[in-house]
Amino acid sequence: MSEDPSFGPPVGGAAPMVIVNGEAGGTLPTSDRGLYYGDGLFETVAVHNGRPEFWDRHMARLREGCTRLGLPCVDVDALARETEVLCKRAGVRKGVARGVLKIIISRGSGGRGYRTPETVHPTRMVSLHPWPEIPEGNLAGGVRVRLCDLRLGHQPALAGIKHLNRLESVLARREWDDPDIAEGLLCDGDGLVVAGTMSNLFLVKGGRLRTPDLSRCGVAGIIRAVVREIAETRGIPFEVADIPVAEARESQELFLTNSVIGIWPVREFDGKAYAVGPVTRELMEDLERRRALETA
Repeated sequence: MSEDPSFGPPVGGAAPMVIVNGEAGGTLPTSDRGLYYGDGLFETVAVHNGRPEFWDRHMARLREGCTRLGLPCVDVDALARETEVLCKRAGVRKGVARGVLKIIISRGSGGRGYRTPETVHPTRMVSLHPWPEIPEGNLAGGVRVRLCDLRLGHQPALAGIKHLNRLESVLARREWDDPDIAEGLLCDGDGLVVAGTMSNLFLVKGGRLRTPDLSRCGVAGIIRAVVREIAETRGIPFEVADIPVAEARESQELFLTNSVIGIWPVREFDGKAYAVGPVTRELMEDLERRRALETA
């Protein structure tokens, strides 16, 4: 991620762009269970005009994750205050710049061993990062994607939430270094397409919008949910389904989503070319309007 002038160091060498448990520039204890075991959750939030996009949706997913992992309910008010502080420090204010907010909630420190401590003192970390340099062509003309060799394991207890155990995505992303390939698609052990390493997948076939079922593995993205709502509002037939690789290849349109990229059309998947079709363009336009309203 390249540096953006809007995110240079604060004047006077003040605290860096991270807050840990309410302390600006705080550090993460080496005994933290998030570090030891990946025992926690995270959210990646786009920030524009000094405001986080789809904040309520991110917080709802974070609360669901806390419930699923048996963590104390997240302090949403504290996160909101800390986000505001970081945005002001970085100069991400109305009409100035964008940023990427990362929120990490772990079970905190609790000694060695998998058994969770009887008393939990969660770690709360909020950091603000520069907006990445995204080639303009990714939106206008689409991106190239490949099929990864790695297969996702089924674990319904963790499916959908953004837990800290992301080694599958890390290993899958190591499979290529071609800068012209923007993303890799992941299948599960049954050969069904689940998602990208950092994104959710949609396809258009026969006028219907389809996205993979995430009840067994994968992350239920915020933009994925927004796109589904847009489709329903527009009267575009929508399905959540098991999608074999062959069906993805045979579709008329493919696109990817996440909170930073919004929607990326796919122009090529494993050598097959795709047009940026009318359904994708319509959804892209509506999504950008919704994102603008979120931070107006």
